[in-house]
Amino acid sequence: MTALFREDSYLKECTATVIAAGPDGVSLDQTVFYPTGGGQPGDSGVLVLADGTQIRVVEARKGAGPDDVLHILEEGSLLPKPGDPITARIDWDRRYRHMRMHSCLHVLCSLIDGDVTGGQVGDGKGRLDFNLAEAPDKEALSEALNRVIAEDHTISPRWISDQELASSPDLVRTMSVAPPTGFGSVRLLEIEGVDLQACGGTHVARTAEIGKVVVRKIENKGKQNRRINLAFDEA
Repeated sequence: MTALFREDSYLKECTATVIAAGPDGVSLDQTVFYPTGGGQPGDSGVLVLADGTQIRVVEARKGAGPDDVLHILEEGSLLPKPGDPITARIDWDRRYRHMRMHSCLHVLCSLIDGDVTGGQVGDGKGRLDFNLAEAPDKEALSEALNRVIAEDHTISPRWISDQELASSPDLVRTMSVAPPTGFGSVRLLEIEGVDLQACGGTHVARTAEIGKVVVRKIENKGKQNRRINLAFDEA
């Protein structure tokens, strides 16, 4: 399967051919649907058949291979047949909010000197857990985040070899989730002049697209675990 979202997060739909369809989901030869992983929810949307029939996709999940995506259909949906041509169309507004928040969490990483122990991208909100002895100041962190966002840094993916990643372990910030290796290359996400780390998620092209955010709450989740909760400041 060709995972089109890897190189272009802004693709809203694509034409595709059904490879397989069953109770575990629908497989296509290519897709714009991002599957749940790395703390980012899987896309929802529709598969549109040649006659215009729309089949609701409630979630995209990872399949057996590194780029295999299973499109999970709404219960009771009509199953397309192998060989059927379809259009795969994501819920773009939801995806774009995920992209903005995921990029924001990378900016947050650049401002915190501590390993990431967990995290979650949400719809309009997100969180990261850090291995920190002391919690940062909430207001100062909100101000720093918005300053970097407003500077409008370029955000772009690039690839390195497994060997390059092994020689630069600092490119992996997450303690709980390791990037997939053994396939020859690993995807990095670079915020120019701000952050560079391994990441397979979808992101905006510039930090200004994130918009204004606020640190809602900083929680103690253990002796040295601090949870930082963010949300879009759209009031």
